Amino acid sequence: MKDLTATLRLQFHRDFTLDDATALVDYFAELGISHIYASPLLTARPGSMHGYDVIDPTRINPELGGEPALQRLVEALRAKGMGLILDIVSNHMAVGGSGNAWWLDVLEWGRRSPYAQFFDIEWNSPDPLLEGQLLVPFLGSDYGEALQQGTVKLRLDIDNGALYAEHYEHRFPITPPSYGEVLRAADNPQLRTLAQHFDALKTEPAPYQTARLLRADLAEQLQDASTRQALEQALSCYDSTTDDGFKRLHGLLERQHYRLASWRTAGDDINWRRFFDINELGGLRVERPVVFEETHAKIFELIADGLVDGLRIDHIDGLADPRGYCRRLRRRVDRLNAGRPQDAAQDHVPIYVEKILAGGERLHDDWGVDGTTGYEFMNQVSLLQHDPAGESLLCSLWSETSGRTTDFMEEARQARQLVLTGPLAGDFETVAQALLQVARGDVMTRDITLGAIRRALLELIIHFPVYRTYIAAPGRRKADEPFFQQALEGAKTTLSEADWPLLDHLQLWLGGESLRQLPRSLRKIRRYACTRFQQLTSPAAAKAVEDTACYRSGILLSRNDVGFDPQHFSAPLQAFHDECLQRAEHFPRNMLTTATHDHKRGEDTRARIAVISERAEWFAGKVRRWREMTASQIQQLDDGAAPSPADELMLFQILLGSWPLDLRSEDEEAMQQYCTRILQWQEKALREAKLRTTWSDPNSDYEGACRQHIEYLLLAAEGAPIRDEIAAAAAELAPAGALNSLVQSLLRMTTPGVPDLYQGAEYWDFSLVDPDNRRPVDFVARQQSVGGTAALEELLQSWHDGRIKQAVIRRTLQLRRRHPRLFTEGRYLPLAVSGEKAEQLLAFARELEGEWLLVVVPRLAASLLGDSEVPSIPPQRWGNTRIALPEALDGSEFERLFDGTTVSSQQASLEVARVLDGLSVAVLHTSMTANGESQQ
Repeated sequence: MKDLTATLRLQFHRDFTLDDATALVDYFAELGISHIYASPLLTARPGSMHGYDVIDPTRINPELGGEPALQRLVEALRAKGMGLILDIVSNHMAVGGSGNAWWLDVLEWGRRSPYAQFFDIEWNSPDPLLEGQLLVPFLGSDYGEALQQGTVKLRLDIDNGALYAEHYEHRFPITPPSYGEVLRAADNPQLRTLAQHFDALKTEPAPYQTARLLRADLAEQLQDASTRQALEQALSCYDSTTDDGFKRLHGLLERQHYRLASWRTAGDDINWRRFFDINELGGLRVERPVVFEETHAKIFELIADGLVDGLRIDHIDGLADPRGYCRRLRRRVDRLNAGRPQDAAQDHVPIYVEKILAGGERLHDDWGVDGTTGYEFMNQVSLLQHDPAGESLLCSLWSETSGRTTDFMEEARQARQLVLTGPLAGDFETVAQALLQVARGDVMTRDITLGAIRRALLELIIHFPVYRTYIAAPGRRKADEPFFQQALEGAKTTLSEADWPLLDHLQLWLGGESLRQLPRSLRKIRRYACTRFQQLTSPAAAKAVEDTACYRSGILLSRNDVGFDPQHFSAPLQAFHDECLQRAEHFPRNMLTTATHDHKRGEDTRARIAVISERAEWFAGKVRRWREMTASQIQQLDDGAAPSPADELMLFQILLGSWPLDLRSEDEEAMQQYCTRILQWQEKALREAKLRTTWSDPNSDYEGACRQHIEYLLLAAEGAPIRDEIAAAAAELAPAGALNSLVQSLLRMTTPGVPDLYQGAEYWDFSLVDPDNRRPVDFVARQQSVGGTAALEELLQSWHDGRIKQAVIRRTLQLRRRHPRLFTEGRYLPLAVSGEKAEQLLAFARELEGEWLLVVVPRLAASLLGDSEVPSIPPQRWGNTRIALPEALDGSEFERLFDGTTVSSQQASLEVARVLDGLSVAVLHTSMTANGESQQ
């Protein structure tokens, strides 16, 4: 196998299977990809479009072709020297429905199920109605109403001799010790006899195996038609639409190991950990050895057999102990790697973690992983491409238009309070109750009340600056201490002074002192409180920032994305260099991405919107004019204008950023398709903002008015004037946006780290948030163009078709494959730039053992492009701008990667006008002799 030099992320589902990917391997190899980076492949809920809702971790998803198809894909990859990185879901499984056998077993047997320890369940609930029971919030209405309406039905699984309750797609097993009462209701002596045996299970210490035999016996008896009819007649007595049936079914359900409830109760009453606030995804306790082994058995088998060559860990911060998990995983995969088949031999199994890093936060370097999935790199490139000069004007425009704050952190704090007192209220209460037990365990703190704990804990989490801290037996890690102190100081600004002393206690209880120093009686509850606190701050941050504040604040939407810090609008050149140097030192193989299956805007949509920061005054004028043109179309509802000024301003940004390059307003079919995409984005954006409508309580009047507004803009004949203006404005931004896109692609492929390309993004990617960013990819067009011989000038002139982006990516990735060590081990050297346009140029070198690579790209280039209709800056506009080179390169000759021409350095410097003549991004490398030595 060849070195890991570049990955390509593929989203697998029933409409894009493993065999579909196999047919594309030759294309991916030609593009320069070394490893396919696959979305989760284990068996997910039927019809899953993403694979993160795993129901059976022991086998490859049959909808994707199963393991035979995986073997065919790997064989094709091996033929090209390529590998496979697999995304795995360690934090949760899909629950509810009828497909997860482990979950169904827990419902059936409660704590006695061997799988009860797999899920993160709090069996000892402070709610007496939930003691020893699992809250199952899957009913579409209140419990009593569901029974009255007959939507909860008692069913019989004849083949397996099993009884279960059914509510639409959900299956709730009846525990075998309560079968007796149902069987006795049947007019059949054999069933009544069997009922006595089922009754005996109530007192049997280990009823699991006995119940299996009894159900097999029941299944056998049900093969007799008269017996089956008798039992089905008995089931009719549990028809809850009748008074007697209601009482019988309710009584039976009350004796189960779960309590059925409306989905709306989950936020407040949930007694098991979910993935964020999604009822259908149950948290796993992978820190337990048996759970780790059972959930990873198939993954380990795939690694040992040489089918999987690397791992990506989804939502690492959801785990109780990310560090412990990663270190255990590293030890195991290293042992497995040593025994792989010879044709799959590799030196190292890369492990990447999906981790959101806040400003100033670093991935801990003792986890044994190769880095993150690269969200922070998206942010670093974005900061580089935003003009600080536009911030003030855009903030003013947002403030005067929306009436909302320009302080993103204030939006985030409000959103945190919303989610902690709403969808995550049950998880918050779990932590508060645990801290109450901590307080009660010490005579010096036993008078602290639950109310006081709730107040202080809420403000602490609201002001938390990172997703989570990492607390171990010795206490909170030193690197995390500044973030915790920042949260404490923030809490004091909003908390009554009378509650400040409690913050000191929280500081100690939540990792401020070593657990080892505590009495054994306090150690367990303190550890539990710390763990649940850490598992709460992460989803609170994600729900508040990514899924709420990013849809409420619209100063410039190119700064609102997964892993971004929207509080910061831009950053200087040196900040980007510093991040590259830091990454080269600590995580030189960190994944680098600019587009993912989770992004809110495609990489090229973001790149085009970023240009607005350079043309803020122009944009403000456009917005004011367009709002005047649409004023008569704004509806006035009881709760305000529809759409609101804020929502309309964000819509204008989305249209400017995502307007397809060749979309013509007179093309009715294409406009309808585009309108459908924008409507889909709008529904998600409005509901995620949670201001005028929500997922749980949609405001049909407001959503309808917003829908009509988009249809007016994009489809109605009356909207043609503004539609044409928006299209023209998007076309004005497009060349600079395309140049931004080429820059970010090149930086992703040449700075320290491993570049990750998202499916289809080798052409322009003007997608929006999912599911728009997971639309089918036209790989046929990409296959046809990848080997093209068109000259650079031709590609530039026809840049709308995306071939220029594909060519830049292909040529750079092929260079990486020819010189892998230069990119993975070569040092990173920022290069000084002088002259009149110095601040609009980024230059750096990569060097290893005398081999040199120079990368030169523009930034904030809208003014340099002027009214050019192609993403190429006229060379003369660089004036006297020069790049200083190390003395060792004085007089060196460099080959330009994209056109094969050469340039020479003079007086240890390069003239930018010569370097960026034609294509306005450049990769220069020292010419190589046949034996691999550089020619100086």
